[in-house]
This record gives sequence, C-alpha cells and structure tokens, in this order.
Amino acid sequence: MNIQHRINGKVYFVTTTVVDWIDLFTRPVYKHIVLESLAYCIQTKGMEVYAWVLMTNHLHLLIGVTGENTVSDIVRDFKKYTSKKLIDTLQREVTESRREWMLDRFEFSGRNDKKIKNYRFWQEGTDIQEVFLNDYFEQKMEYIHNNPVKAEIVNHSHEYRYSSAIDYAGGKGLLPVVVV
Repeated sequence: MNIQHRINGKVYFVTTTVVDWIDLFTRPVYKHIVLESLAYCIQTKGMEVYAWVLMTNHLHLLIGVTGENTVSDIVRDFKKYTSKKLIDTLQREVTESRREWMLDRFEFSGRNDKKIKNYRFWQEGTDIQEVFLNDYFEQKMEYIHNNPVKAEIVNHSHEYRYSSAIDYAGGKGLLPVVVV
C-alpha cells in the first residue's frame, strides 16, 4: 500500500501528554471531552484522522491536514479548548476523589508561565513529527494501536474502545477515521 497515493496533503504523528502524566482519562466524562473536540477538528478544521488512541494520560494521533489550517494551528486550538473544558469539568466533579490533588498539580504547573491564567493541563509543547515514508506511517500506526495492549488494558488492540484499531478490524469506532 502506498500511503502517499491514498492521503491528501501532509501526514503527522502527534503526541500530547497531560501534565505530570496524571491519569485523568480513566473516566468517560473526560474521555468524551477529548473525543468531541477531535470530532469538531475533523468537521471544521480540515483534520483527517488515520489512527488515534487516547490512553489514561496521553493522546497519539496520526493525522492529515487539508484546507487553510496548519497542524500547529489545529493542535494549539485543540489543546486550548480541551484544557479549559477539562479543568472546568474537573472543578465541578465533586465525586472525583483526586480532584483537589489534580487541580493543585495543574495550578502548580501553570503558576510560573505568563501565558497561563490559572492552570496548565497539557504538558508544554507537543511532539509533532511529519511522516514522509510508508514504513514510518505503518510503524506509527502499529505503535498507536498497540499502546493499550502494551499497557495491558486489553489483549487485542481492536478491543480498546478509545482507539481507531476497531476501524482497521472492520468495525466502527468512536471517531470518523480514514482507513488506509
């Protein structure tokens, strides 16, 4: 399979991580905020998703960008929106047993950054790697899909709900994915 003939535009492997590797994405309420924001980026910002996985404390994407937005623009807007929405939700979740501890960590992380008003949710910077080669694309896709298996969350990658592995196994996942 020649990836370049199947995909329009440039392709990127993107990783973003929660501050201090805090495991916030263990509850569906937080996971769905990320999913809704990714769906918005797909619908309105020209992002095409080829593979993705949301782990307990980080997100991997293999994406293409079409239209006027750059990958940096999309990731910046995604992180800004989800950061605010996740912090707001965390503040309201009175049943969250680790709420005060997490908010303290997020506040501490943002305290010395003039760009941050109150809290830093995502670690500063995002790992964005442009994908040029088919082999590299396939390597990153396998890495993404095997993350939950390696973490011993599931035995088979297609069993993990918050991933595109199901799409590649012939099923329908939670986000629209361009299967290549």
